[in-house]
Amino acid sequence: MKHLLLLLLFLPFGNCLFAQDDPSEKTEKPEKPPIELYKIISADRDTTHLDTTLSVQKLYKFNYLRKDNFELLPFSNVGQPYNSLAYNFDELNLKPLFVAQSHHFNYMDVGDMKYYSVPTPLSELYFKTAFEQGQQLDAFFTVNTNEQFNFSVAYKGVRSLGTYQNILTSTGNFRFTTNYHTKSKRYKIRAHIAAQDILNEENGGLPPNSIDLFVNDDPEFNDRGRIDVNFEDAENLLKGLRFYADHEYELISQRDSTNYNVLAVGNRFSFEEKSFLYTQETPFEGYGESYETTNLRTKTTLEDFNIQGYARLENSLLGNISAFVGYTDYNYGYNSVLILDEGRISNRLQGNLVQFGAAYKKQYRGFELSGKGAINISGDYDANYLTGAASFSFNEDNKVEASVKVHSVAPNFGYQLYQSDYVNYNWQNNFENVKTQELKFELQSKKLLNASVSYTGIDDYTYYAIQQNDSTPTPQQFGDRVDYLKVKAQKEFRYGKFALDNTVLFQQAVSGEEVFNVPQIVTRNTLCFQDELFKKALFLQTGVTFKYFTEYNMNAYDPVLAEFYVQNDQELGGFPLVDLFLSAKIRQTRIFFKWEHFNQLFKSTNDQFSAPGYPYRDAVIRFGLVWNFFL
Repeated sequence: MKHLLLLLLFLPFGNCLFAQDDPSEKTEKPEKPPIELYKIISADRDTTHLDTTLSVQKLYKFNYLRKDNFELLPFSNVGQPYNSLAYNFDELNLKPLFVAQSHHFNYMDVGDMKYYSVPTPLSELYFKTAFEQGQQLDAFFTVNTNEQFNFSVAYKGVRSLGTYQNILTSTGNFRFTTNYHTKSKRYKIRAHIAAQDILNEENGGLPPNSIDLFVNDDPEFNDRGRIDVNFEDAENLLKGLRFYADHEYELISQRDSTNYNVLAVGNRFSFEEKSFLYTQETPFEGYGESYETTNLRTKTTLEDFNIQGYARLENSLLGNISAFVGYTDYNYGYNSVLILDEGRISNRLQGNLVQFGAAYKKQYRGFELSGKGAINISGDYDANYLTGAASFSFNEDNKVEASVKVHSVAPNFGYQLYQSDYVNYNWQNNFENVKTQELKFELQSKKLLNASVSYTGIDDYTYYAIQQNDSTPTPQQFGDRVDYLKVKAQKEFRYGKFALDNTVLFQQAVSGEEVFNVPQIVTRNTLCFQDELFKKALFLQTGVTFKYFTEYNMNAYDPVLAEFYVQNDQELGGFPLVDLFLSAKIRQTRIFFKWEHFNQLFKSTNDQFSAPGYPYRDAVIRFGLVWNFFL
């Protein structure tokens, strides 16, 4: 609650700070700048503008992640992990990722940061109720001190007790960004600071007797806090601090209505510290023996430094060409070496990498060709990627695209080296690179539909699983090939004041299905009524959303690793999720009411799980708003 109070105080203060008028002067109220001038700039320098409209697509993003979570299945409490209902392979990294990837859904990387350029100070407040005690909010303030310099301050915080024992979540994402260019626009710089912490209490899920009480819907345990859990004294904490800057100077800057010729050189700098801490007061017998009898504590750390020098050429004839040379220094691991009967487990994976990459893009009328690639030319890790795409736009509303992607990179650090106070959670492996090849076709059409078809092949796929005679998961590398087919389509139908939005996903592991589990079908259908009331002062939407996915061997969750692992003993899913919603827009304020999982009220048994042993959330009414302040 303190976060909410501070931000509510901060926002009016920011407005007053930049909007003080001399009472002696009586001037006409200036005309409001058009919304298109409130620009949002992505990490790739793509520019959009602030959108205060209300739509079904906006409703899908009104959640903890602030993005459409169609392919994700949340746990019972907000701020907990998500189980994946489908997969994409968009991340093109040249070094291993950190541990605890299930807790990274809300972790903001460099590509997630936004920069701004606004004609007047702008504030936004997002608020939504949580479960039991707590709330979630996301607020930011941005201002241009002049046409050249902008800065923004933002904070996203969640604190939610949850309905089950020991699942409290407390997260915070602080961001500061700045965006500057000279009057000539030949020199530009964007920079940010991000400080993040994601805390989750862990209860290990429900034991078998509690699962029976939940499934049979015993009325004595409608208060979920009365249901026993596996343990009540564990928690994990993911923290990160990053400094980033990207600046460039145009050596040649020639632009007119038909021709352009630009040559620029630039530099990118990034330094990030990350840590993952797992603590538990009393060892859990189900995880086997432990080196400590009390106060278990495992801390994993990573220091990552990266610097790049790049050059880019924009030419009306040749297109856009860019190239970079980069240096990365990494230091991952633990504070002590571990000596086991099986051998020695080191405490550090550290070294440096030298990288080279290039990119190309060319547009000619409706055609666009693009591609990029990069490779580690020295260092302990071999890695590379190469992508290419060709698209054709018939008009603003219709576009087709074909793309290909090849990627080879070492498995995440957690697969290679891990230490814990639990004996079973200690290993050091020398795995082969994970090699991914993807072919994808996309159609974007307002009249027809939005659709995509992708076929992905994965060699040397890495995963966690419990092997025979083991009680806990360990990292594995699949010796055969995984082939993954994914077909997705979205279409909205309108009739008068009614709209029906449909998203359907079909997917299948053509090979390697024993290690790559996905539901064959995922569907989401939203029927809504919308109208303008009170002389168009109020825009109203109300309706129902239906979501369903077929039964499959759903991945299980391990709290020590904060990772999901493959299991083939229990099929879960096959249950509908029905939400009733009412949303309204008054000027720049959007208000939301949602009765989540409404259909759970009419079931005599409970078979809804987010992962084996982890029940899905019960029916609940939640309220929230998004409020923009313009000066």
